[in-house]
Parts: sequence; structure tokens; C-alpha cells
Amino acid sequence: MLEKILILDFGSQYTQLIARAVREANVYCEIVPYHQKNIYEPGLKGIILSGSPFSVNEENAPVVDVLGMAARVPVMGICYGAQLTAKILGGTVEKSDKREYGRATLSIEKDDVLFYGIKNNSQVWMSHSDTIKKLPGECEILGITQSIPIAAFKNNFQENIVYGLQFHPEVYHSDEGKTMIKNFLVQICGCTQSWTAASFVDETVAELKQKIGNKKVIMALSGGVDSTVAATLIHKAIGKNLYGIFVDNGLLRKGEFEQVLKTYEKIGLNVKGIDAKELFYSALEGKTDPEEKRKIIGGLFIEVFDREAHNITGIDMLGQGTIYPDVIESLSVHGPSATIKSHHNVGGLPDTMKLELVEPLRYLFKDEVRRVGAEAGVPAEILSRHPFPGPGLSIRILGDITPEKIRLLQDADAIYTEGLKKYDLYHTIWQAGAILLPVKSVGVMGDERTYEFTVALRAVTSVDGMTADWAHLPYDFLAHVSNEIINNVKGINRVVYDISSKPPATIEWE
Repeated sequence: MLEKILILDFGSQYTQLIARAVREANVYCEIVPYHQKNIYEPGLKGIILSGSPFSVNEENAPVVDVLGMAARVPVMGICYGAQLTAKILGGTVEKSDKREYGRATLSIEKDDVLFYGIKNNSQVWMSHSDTIKKLPGECEILGITQSIPIAAFKNNFQENIVYGLQFHPEVYHSDEGKTMIKNFLVQICGCTQSWTAASFVDETVAELKQKIGNKKVIMALSGGVDSTVAATLIHKAIGKNLYGIFVDNGLLRKGEFEQVLKTYEKIGLNVKGIDAKELFYSALEGKTDPEEKRKIIGGLFIEVFDREAHNITGIDMLGQGTIYPDVIESLSVHGPSATIKSHHNVGGLPDTMKLELVEPLRYLFKDEVRRVGAEAGVPAEILSRHPFPGPGLSIRILGDITPEKIRLLQDADAIYTEGLKKYDLYHTIWQAGAILLPVKSVGVMGDERTYEFTVALRAVTSVDGMTADWAHLPYDFLAHVSNEIINNVKGINRVVYDISSKPPATIEWE
């Protein structure tokens, strides 16, 4: 039976970080809205209550039955979760004299398994405007800081205990926070830490065999990490009954269509490549609005995919490379989301297809997908690829799309990417790409004046793409790439480097 930790989300910006810390300890977990019902499933080992932008003293503050949970499994509340727990147990939570935010030093007041292996005076991270002023008699203080009299506590009057941490152990700035979370999982909840990439592959393939049986599955592939790993797992379960469709919309990177098809052939996937470049170019002609370009590309893709699907008889199921951040973003702590992210292809598929979904990566984060892919035998050239936008180069060409602009950008982007690899920088970066700007400037080449396009280079570092910092690439590398692009791509005479971070900027320009 799969062991599981549930994380009840009260709307904290750090909730995904809690999940990542649990997963890093080789324990399976899921994030669910705090109001979700029927959470007590077989294998449930513990519950973590997240932080929140709310105050526990607000009239409509989120509330859960902490005592009912604690009667079944151990519970740990973090920040808002700790304040809510203290209030429900009979303690007092009040507005802080000042907002408590940033680094603090945790002084351990009482030995506890939660602090096993933790040194005294460890750095922790605070982010709250309420403070627990008083605990009920059944609770004991485990830790304090210079300004917080109750930084960590627990109660022992239930069959299972309840912990409360006023700080955020899940964030990077809490030096030993992940060790505390691991102690809660292993020492308190009794988790065996048996959830690994290898076990996931074995269990998922077995589940897919049982779920799919002799049915046929169709799947749109992009050459990216998520769709390829998902297809590989489905292929291991049903072999040639998986039908892959890889559409060349003419907006891929240079040589990508042919390279990806060769890789799929090497893996043994049953994939059909569709050359639809001219169809997309014709539809995009004269279009400059980014959202309009996205809608045209998404709509045409569905048309092409639907047409190819109808050429295969007996298709019952649709495979997708949906991953956990996509799922989380479609949920809301206030109730089911009214919208689905536009890159979820299933959101726009024709009703006539009526296919059952198969999403083997639905509960994995990006880094976990890569580990699973490596375990399943997906080649490194796929697993190490940078993320690439669904609309492709159309949103890296600002303004209207033409075949000539696509050629310019493909050539410049290829030089940039190969340069990153040559200088051993590619694997240090989350995502990189070139952007063709709707700007022409005067240049001098030999004795001739030129009036050509400008290309911007973009490279960011990130963990999950939610936030990103611009990559501090070496000057000698930037000089090399600039020279290579200008000397080899006729039509570009100026190269600039984007030093904007997310937020406030986004990774892509459109």
C-alpha cells in the first residue's frame, strides 16, 4: 500500500515547497485544498497544514477539524497551520506588535524527536503578522526565538500528537528545516521512505497495464521532457497500442522535427510525424497579437490532431504529459477553479473525441519527471532539454510571423544553444532562447551599411519556473555568441542580452 502524506493548502505561496521537501525525503504526498472532503484514505500517514495569507482571527478564516485529524494521524501545522492549531486547542493568537518577517534563530527549549540532528540556534525563516501569545495547558513549548515566545510546540493529549511551527521549515532560508520535516515524516509518522523513481516506474507501469488493458491510446508528443516520459511509461505498459502524433507547426527549433523523430524511433515509440508548416504559416500571416497567435496555433493543432486521430480506428484513451504544478494551478483554496490553463490541450479537444484521460505524471514535479525518465531509459538528449513554449517560436518573434523571420530566429537560436553547450553552460541554466525583436538598426559590415534585425538572448536560472533570475553568463561567452550570430545569420546585425528577472518580467517575452 502506498504511504501518503496530505498537505492541506490554505493558500500559502510556499505550499509547493512543503511538497517538494516531503518528496525529497522519498515520501509520497499530495496537496489538496483545505476544504476537500474524504481525505482519510488507506495509507495516509500524516497531515501537514500549510501557511496562508489569512489571519486566523478573520471572520471568514479557513478552518479545519484539527482534533478530528489528530485522532487518526499525526498533524503538523506550519505558520497559519500552527496558529490555527493553537487557537482550536484553546490557545490565544493575536496581531503581532510588528510584522515578523525574515531570518530568526531557533532556540530549542525541550528535546524532541522533531529536532533530532538539529543544532541549537539554527536559522529559521519567519513570515507572519499574527503571533501565538498563549498555549493551552496540554501543550508544551519546544522552541523560541529572540522575538517569538512560542516558535514551536506540540500537544500530547490525543492518541496522535500535533506539532506547530510558527516559522517556515520548507524554505531555503531555514537551514535545517528539511531535516525537521523529514523527522516528522519518519520519526513521528513512521514513513518508510520507499517512494523512489524506480518504485514509481514499476508501480505506474503495472497500474497502466491494468487501467488500459487492450485499449488503444493516442497522444500528442512535442519532443519535450514531460510528453516523452509519459509516452515512455505508457509504451512500457501497452507497446504498439500507443499511437503518438508529432506535429511540425514550423515553429520548432532548427532541425528539431527530424532529430526528435529519430530519438523516438530509437526509444521504440510508435510515432507519426506530421508536416503542417504551411498550414500554420498561412493562418499566422499578418497576426501580431500574442494571444491571437496562441489561439490560432492551439486551434490548428487540435484540428490536425483530431484529423489524424480519426485515421486510427478504435482509439479509446488520450495520453497527456500533465505534471503536478499544472494540476495544482487548476485548484483553488476557495473552491474548484473556473478556468483551465490554456496549455492543457484536453481543455480544448473536440467533444466528439470523448476520450478517457491517461496522465501518468500527474503527481510529479519537473525534477521528479526527469529522474523517472532516466530510470525508464529516456535518452539524456531529451531529459536535459530546456523547457520550450507550446506556441514555439511564434512568441519569440515579436510582431508578425513570416518564414524568413522564423529562419533568422532558428539560425540565431541554434548558434546560441550550441554555444551554451560548447562552453559547458547549458546544464547550469533552466531555460534559454533567442528572441527576434521588431526592431531594425543601422550597422556596418565591411564597407557596407546594413539595416537589419536585432535579436535578444534570454537565459534564466530557476528551480521550477515559478520564479527565475537572469543567468550571469560570462562576458567572453556573450561576445563569442554575438560575433557568431552577426557573422553567420544574414539579416541580424545587433545582439542584446536580457537581464530581467521573474517577477516582474516573465521568462518568455510574449
